[in-house]
Amino acid sequence: MSAGSGFRPSDSQVWLALTFQLSSEFVEQISDALLELGALSVELTDAHAGCALEVPLFAEPPWNSDAHWSLAQVRVLLEHDSNGAQVLRSACQAVGLDPIPEHASEKIPDRDWVRATQAQFAPVRVSERLWIVPSWHEPPCAQAINLRLDPGLAFGTGSHPTTWQCLRWLDANMRGGESVLDYGCGSGILAIAAAKLGATQTLGTDIDPQALVTAHDNAVSNGVEIAWVPPEDLPAHATYDIVLANILANPLRALAPLLSSRVRSGGYLVLAGILDRQAVEVVDSYAPWVELAAFEPHAGWTSLVGQRTRVDEH
Repeated sequence: MSAGSGFRPSDSQVWLALTFQLSSEFVEQISDALLELGALSVELTDAHAGCALEVPLFAEPPWNSDAHWSLAQVRVLLEHDSNGAQVLRSACQAVGLDPIPEHASEKIPDRDWVRATQAQFAPVRVSERLWIVPSWHEPPCAQAINLRLDPGLAFGTGSHPTTWQCLRWLDANMRGGESVLDYGCGSGILAIAAAKLGATQTLGTDIDPQALVTAHDNAVSNGVEIAWVPPEDLPAHATYDIVLANILANPLRALAPLLSSRVRSGGYLVLAGILDRQAVEVVDSYAPWVELAAFEPHAGWTSLVGQRTRVDEH
């Protein structure tokens, strides 16, 4: 049965959820087979999550093709009147898996998913004067600097420790009048915060075109003017008082010469997206240009900041 003929919108008030565990060697094939048989969605998680056997997989280069979960937890969403056991049996037959795995099924009530999703995102207090407030909430403190930001297609709603760390640093250290570059801007939250905190020149860049669109829309919602450009369109040789990069450790290491060159003499470089165990390697990568130090480590993540006092070439 093809995916097109098996899927139809449902007006029912319940769904059928089927849950089972499966060796990683069959996960990709079984997922495809289930979708072909009409599954509405297939969710995969590590069956050992939360215990010593958990395998963390980070979407960060260099890619490790050997890293995988030995046992996956598979959760399948089906139409309410589906025969879950039969769908699973047919999928297993399609991929040559015998016997079918033990499984559990449950009915999932339909809900107002938009409202339920919105309920997960409450205002986030960053500091005494800085808040992140989704558009459907009233600001808890009208006198605060409120960043209006909704969850979207790009990272950076303020709930992640790395975003929170960068916002805290900006709030504590900006005095107004600075020029700021947000490299890997995502949703634009850091550049928007910098603009609201008094930056007079703010530029954001990202390799993802959708991120630039999202960042632009968020800036408009916040009433600030920020230039959003792909990296290749950054002004040549321009330097900034503050350069922010909330990405991941390995890209940050590779970008060390480029990001350092964008910091003016006396300016600050702020890096985030770094696991605690990766901090030393990142610090070493930037040592020829900027002496970095950790600040506000939280939940296994460390952010780094340093002032560029040397402008000699290496």
